Amino acid sequence: MEMKAEQAVAWVEKANALMQSHKEYLTELDQAIGDGDHGLNMSRGFQEAELKVSATDYDTAADVFKDVATVLMSKIGGASGPLYGTAFLKMSMTLKGKDPVTEANLAEAVEAALNGMKQRGKAEQGEKTMIDVWHPVADFLRNGQNVQPGKLEETAEEAMNQTKDIMATKGRAAYLQERSKGHIDPGSTSSFYLFQALADVWKKGE
Repeated sequence: MEMKAEQAVAWVEKANALMQSHKEYLTELDQAIGDGDHGLNMSRGFQEAELKVSATDYDTAADVFKDVATVLMSKIGGASGPLYGTAFLKMSMTLKGKDPVTEANLAEAVEAALNGMKQRGKAEQGEKTMIDVWHPVADFLRNGQNVQPGKLEETAEEAMNQTKDIMATKGRAAYLQERSKGHIDPGSTSSFYLFQALADVWKKGE
């Protein structure tokens, strides 16, 4: 897939649609092991991001992601805003001057986003956070073998489901210790929706 500005905007629009339709589910997940505001935060943040990008003319995907980063950082509360904002900012920086964005470019961008979030959130894989979805997705894209949209979605979904068996050691969920097991991580779930949206845009472009 090659990504130009219009595909980047479509990604944000599809991600927002998924955040809106799964807002209650994200809230339920977060009520079980967090502050209970993840659904509201994600729906508000991505709605504002879509309003911004759909009303603006862009030359490149990097420009789209830069605006998305700014909106998410200012509109999403809690830990998620800075983390998602960092992800899009790092993608924007990595893709600057690259138009159209190739699959190899996208792999680099997601890797940079992952590293930025790990640094910002002081988190590693296996701690029941959104990193547990971004890490395998970054690996999948970087390997570059059989990179198909369906496989991308599958990789993200599998990683999200695996967080159910992890004991949280980061964030509010860490206070629950063993009791955090048996619950899917809300941040991993919203990250899955983000990559599900990307896979959908990808399918349309095939």
